[in-house]
Order: sequence, then structure tokens, then C-alpha cells
Amino acid sequence: MSVRAESDELHGLIDENAEVEQIGTGFTFTEGPIWNPEGAFLLFSDMPGDTRRRWAEESGVTEVAKPSNKGNGMTLDAQGRLIVCEHVTSSVVRMDPDGTGSGREVLATHYEGKELNSPNDVIVHSTGAIYFSDPTYGRMPVFGIEREQDLDFQGVYRLAPEGGDPQLLVDDFVQPNGLCFSPDESLLYINDTDRAHIRVFDVGGDGTISNGRVLADGIGTGDLESGELVDGMKCDEHGNIWVTGPKGVWIFSPKGEHLGIIEIPESVGNLHWGGPDWSWLFVPASSSVYRVKTKTRGRREPFMS
Repeated sequence: MSVRAESDELHGLIDENAEVEQIGTGFTFTEGPIWNPEGAFLLFSDMPGDTRRRWAEESGVTEVAKPSNKGNGMTLDAQGRLIVCEHVTSSVVRMDPDGTGSGREVLATHYEGKELNSPNDVIVHSTGAIYFSDPTYGRMPVFGIEREQDLDFQGVYRLAPEGGDPQLLVDDFVQPNGLCFSPDESLLYINDTDRAHIRVFDVGGDGTISNGRVLADGIGTGDLESGELVDGMKCDEHGNIWVTGPKGVWIFSPKGEHLGIIEIPESVGNLHWGGPDWSWLFVPASSSVYRVKTKTRGRREPFMS
């Protein structure tokens, strides 16, 4: 069985007999999925393969950029432009929505004169502000280029809608990774891979965050070699948190109750909803990309409207 319930509430979010379908395979390690509603295609990253690819129902998987600066997390802004976290360049960049790299514009590379570690995951607020995590994975072999760290911490940042230098929001993470807003954007969830937990923060009117507390813990081991890690994370339209973990995708209620797991046959890196009605959950894993139909949809992000 691919869906394992820990609470009856899970049955309202996904059918217990839902099929996990492999839609592409033969990759190195896939990440950063984002659905383009205008083009009806999924973009995803293969960091070690230094390649960005797309999947569409009619054409299957095609390559759109190689090299890709070992891009990782991706999203779209309200104008439909693609925003990418690049491990090789330690940058957050914006480009045309097709993912080929055309129209590439650098948004962030440094904090207080020091190079960022390696931006990893990225989301956009309804105001146009961009939030991103900055662990050190892109300074390791395979996932980036091995090199010394300029900063002496791993933080989460905000880029104001008008641009400018990154604003540091929090710096007490070991390895900040996946992040997502609640449906009304009053909460920001950030997970810490090494600590195997999810923290939740209140979002202020000025875009800053406060009152951090642990929502859920014990999600994996924090051991990179095992691949059973808390990593990519998204919120659904009801405020439940869907996050990668051991054996697949873990689902938590807004109160932190563990509702269940969608079992995936490989180590999972990230997830995102897409499809014509936003009810297909796309799940990049180690060497493959999967999809599974859900009864819920992802929270409505600015590019979806």
C-alpha cells in the first residue's frame, strides 16, 4: 500500500488506494519541482547532473538547460517568471518561465559583503517579497562545488519586492531547507534537515518573522548519507503541511499531528502540486519523478491566480 494513514483525517486528503505513478526516471537526484500553468508543464532540477528538465503529459521528459549551475529549488513569481536557487553560483536568480536560462537576472549573491552559502529553496509572498533558505549543501561535492564557506551561519532571508540586499530573518538553524507559507501567509514553516524537525514562525506586517517554535520533530535522522531526510515542504489549501521524510511524503495537520505517509520507492527531495486542477502532487526522488492524485490542492500561491 502506498498510502499509510496515522489518522482518519488523512482519508479526506488522499485516497488510501491512490496510485504513485513514475513519470520519468534515469536521473541523478531530482529536486525543485514547479508547475507552469500556462504551458502545462513541470520543471524540475537534477543537481548532480547539472541539468534542468521539463515534463509534459504529451511529450514526456525533455532537457531545457545544461549546465544549470546545479540549480535546486524553483518557483514562479506573480508575473510567471522563474526564480531559481543556484548552488554553483550561490545565487538566487530570475529568468524567463521556460527554464532555458534566457532573460537571466541575478537577485541575490551576498549578505553584508560575504557570499551566500548556497540558496536552496525559495517561495514568493503575495506582496512580491521572496523568501529563501541558505544551507551549505551547494558547497559540498556532488550537489555543488566544494569550497570554503564565507558566512559563519546558515540562515533564511527575505528579498523585498523592490529588490535590494537580502534581509536576514533567522540564523539559528543548522541546515535550513524547505519552507512554505500557510494559506493566509500568517505563518512561515521552515524545516531544519540536521535537526529533523519543522519550525513555525509568525509573519509580521513588515514581512519579518518571530515567535519560532517546533511544530513537528523526529522526521528522519538528519544523516545526509541515508537520504531519509526532512527536505522539501509545501502547504495545502487547508493548512496541512506536506514534507519529504523517510520512505516518502509525510503529512502533518496545522497543529503538528502526524496524519500519515505517502510511500515513495526512493529517497524523496521535494514536492509540488500541479496539473489542470492543481490536484496532482509531483514528487521528485533520487533517480525518478512521481505523481499521485490527491483530494486537496496546494495553497494558492501568487502565480496560480
